[in-house]
Amino acid sequence: MSAPMEISFDPFPPPPPPAPAPTPAVPPFPASPPLEPAVDTAAAVPSSPQPTAVVVAAPTPPDDKVLVSVEVLLHAASTARAEEVRAAVERMLETRSLSYVDGPVSIPADNHFLLKHVKRIQICDTDEWIENHKVLLFWQVKPVVHVFQLSEDGPGEEPSEDDTLSSFNEWALPAKEFDGLWERFGLRLSVQSVCFGYVSDPASACSLLYEVGLKQRLLRYAASALLFTERGVDPCLVSWNRIVLLHGPPGTGKTSLCKALAQKLSIRFKSRYSMCQLVEVNAHSLFSKWFSESGKLVAKLFQKIQEMVEEESNLVFVLIDEVESLAAARQAAISGSEPSDSIRVVNALLTQMDKLKAWPNVIILTTSNITTAIDIAFVDRADIKAYVGPPTLQARYEILRSCIQELFRVGILASPQGGDLPSILSYSTLKEKLHCPEAAEPHTLHLSELLHQGAEQCEGLSGRSLRKLPFLAHASVPNPSCCDATSFMHTLVQTARRELLESRG
Repeated sequence: MSAPMEISFDPFPPPPPPAPAPTPAVPPFPASPPLEPAVDTAAAVPSSPQPTAVVVAAPTPPDDKVLVSVEVLLHAASTARAEEVRAAVERMLETRSLSYVDGPVSIPADNHFLLKHVKRIQICDTDEWIENHKVLLFWQVKPVVHVFQLSEDGPGEEPSEDDTLSSFNEWALPAKEFDGLWERFGLRLSVQSVCFGYVSDPASACSLLYEVGLKQRLLRYAASALLFTERGVDPCLVSWNRIVLLHGPPGTGKTSLCKALAQKLSIRFKSRYSMCQLVEVNAHSLFSKWFSESGKLVAKLFQKIQEMVEEESNLVFVLIDEVESLAAARQAAISGSEPSDSIRVVNALLTQMDKLKAWPNVIILTTSNITTAIDIAFVDRADIKAYVGPPTLQARYEILRSCIQELFRVGILASPQGGDLPSILSYSTLKEKLHCPEAAEPHTLHLSELLHQGAEQCEGLSGRSLRKLPFLAHASVPNPSCCDATSFMHTLVQTARRELLESRG
C-alpha cells in the first residue's frame, strides 16, 4: 500500500494553472489539528465556500479522507520530542491495515522507539461517524496524531482571605488524575473492532452514557469559540462568550464531564498552547460574613484568573460547580433579608466574566442542579446550555454491569458453576441474544436477563445512586461471605425497588 499523500487545509481550492486573472491570497487556517472527523462533502454542493482538503503533491481532486484523532501518551520519563513521536506513529499507521474505531492500538513488537517512549496509543471520537456509516477502514482515514504527557502533580490550592477555605483548586493539564475520564462518558455502540489483532469493545468501560452527539457538540463548540476569538471576529456583530452551562439533576456526572472536556481540549490544543490549566472555583469560600465583602472576593478571584490568561501560551479552563450559589436570580434576592449583598455577588460575577471575553485563551465551564434559580442574565450569556439527565435504560444496565464485573473480579460474587469467572453480556449483545437464545451460554444469558430486570427497576435513579446499589444489595444478603451470583441478582432487583420507593418519599 502506498503511503498517503501529504495534505494541507485552505478555505478555497487553488485556481488551475491557466487562470485568466490572479486570485487574491486567502489566509490559511491555523495549523492546529482539527477536533473531529471531517465529513465527506463530495456529494453535497454547499451554498457558500467551505474549507476543502486539497492535495498539494499533485493537481488531483480534493482528498475526501476522514480526519480521525489518534492520541499518543508518552511515558512519564520519556524525553522524546513530540514531533519525532508523531512522525513515528504516522509511519506505523501507514504500514498497518486497521479498522478505525475508538479504542487502544497495540504497538508492533519490532518498533523499539515507540515501545521505549509511548505508553498508550488511542483512537478517539469515531463514534459519531460509525453510528452513521457503520465502519471506517484504513484507506478512508487521515489520522491526526496528538502527542502528550500527563502531569502527575496534584491540585494546588489558593487560600482564601481568612485562610480557612481555598478559593480555588488548580491543575496542570493534561493531568494524571483525569486520565481516561473522557472515554468513560459516551454512547454505547454495537460495534467491535480489530486493532492489530486486538479485539476491543471501546464502550465497555463507560461510566455514564449521554445523548448522541453531546461530546462532539462540546468539542466543536470549544474549537469554534477559540477560533472566532483568534481570528478577531467582531463581537459586536457576532456574539459568543466561551461559557458552557451543563444542567440537570444531581449525580448525573456534570462536573466530571466538565473536567473531562478540559482534559480532552488540553490534549487537542497541545500544539497551540504550551501550558493548560484547570481552575475549579470553590464558590462557598467567596461568601463573607461581612456585609458587601462577597462581591469584592469574587473580583479578587477573577483578578487572579486574569493574571493566568495574560500569558498567551496558557489555555485556562474555569470550572464553577453549582453556579446557582454565585449567580442566584437577583429578582428572588430582592425579597430576601439581605438582597444587596446577593445582588453585588451576581453583578461582580457578570462583570468579571465580561472582562474575560477580551482574552482568547479562556473557557468557563459551569454546572447547575437548579437552573430556575440562576439569574437570567447569566443564562443568557451561556453559549451552550446542555441538559444532562438521568441515565437511560442502556446506561443503567452498563453502569450496573461494570459493578457486577468488578465484584466477580475480586471474588465477592461466586459463580454457582465454578471455574472461570462468568461474563455479563453487554447491552447490545443481550438484545441480539434474546432473539436467538440458543446461541448464548444459558447461565450467562440468565444473569444478564436478571441484570436487565434490575436496570429497568432503577428508572429515575442517578448514576451516583446506581454505583451504590450493588453495595447496598450485598449488605442485604443473608450470608455476605458466600454470595451466589444468581441470588445476588435477585437481591439487587429488590434493593432497586426499595431505593426507588425511598427516593420518591
